[in-house]
Amino acid sequence: MNDSIQSPSQSVTPSDDVVLKLEDVEFRRNRRVIIADVNLTIRAGERWVLFGPNGIGKSTAVGMLATRTFPSCGRVFILGHQLGKYDVFKLRTRIGLASADLGRQFPEFEDPLDAVVTGLSAVTGRWRDTYTEEEYARARGLLRDFRVSYLEGKEMWRLSEGERTRVLIARALMGDPELLIMDEPTTGLDLGGREQVMRTLSRIGEERSDRAVVLVTHRLEEIPAGFDHIAIMGRKPIPVEDATEEGLDSSGNPGAGTIVYTGPLEEGLTDERLSDLFGMPIEVQHAHGRWSAFAV
Repeated sequence: MNDSIQSPSQSVTPSDDVVLKLEDVEFRRNRRVIIADVNLTIRAGERWVLFGPNGIGKSTAVGMLATRTFPSCGRVFILGHQLGKYDVFKLRTRIGLASADLGRQFPEFEDPLDAVVTGLSAVTGRWRDTYTEEEYARARGLLRDFRVSYLEGKEMWRLSEGERTRVLIARALMGDPELLIMDEPTTGLDLGGREQVMRTLSRIGEERSDRAVVLVTHRLEEIPAGFDHIAIMGRKPIPVEDATEEGLDSSGNPGAGTIVYTGPLEEGLTDERLSDLFGMPIEVQHAHGRWSAFAV
């Protein structure tokens, strides 16, 4: 991959190794264009970072990747099926999602063990569904792997942010998904909690499997080891004739978010690219396997 974007006229039905494909995608809300001209292809076994400033449309894009949101224009293919033309509930059992928004959907008194095992059916809150002893054993194994087995029997609302994050990642892995999406998994964590989660994310990034993984973040410090592809989101420029002095459109909104770069991580995270993205001189550093950036 490189900086060039494929023309929609060249698009074809994704091949067997394509897990995710967005073609010329646009999403509008209340007549405002949130994201536009978004093109992205992710193949089996790839580890991707979706990076960009706050408010750029990353959460909107994640909603589509996780089958929670549908595009206003363009096409989204997930696991060989076009979004909007296939039963999303069947797709969701093949997708692992860990996000703060999903975490808020659980009943307050849900047992973390049940929060993990229900990842098999992609529901939040165990009601009449039943699971086997083997499935519960797997859920307990995942909690143990992430060092939170002591949470069994507690209630979701009592968990710290770090504990909740690790429970949600365990849940996302419960069904051995073909596509794993982790949306800002370290948000709200202190240094110790962040580093514990980073170890977990690095294990996922470095594992050898055909699973495609997408990590969404706005901080370079939160890019784990093992991730080697990046999609950077920026803003589409507003035509000069339609722009205000503040750089907004005639309705007072910034330009729509779009993907401005896809490709290798190290080629994407350059001083020049991030300086353009954030509108200030930025110096990017890569040391001890971790990324960081500073305003110069």
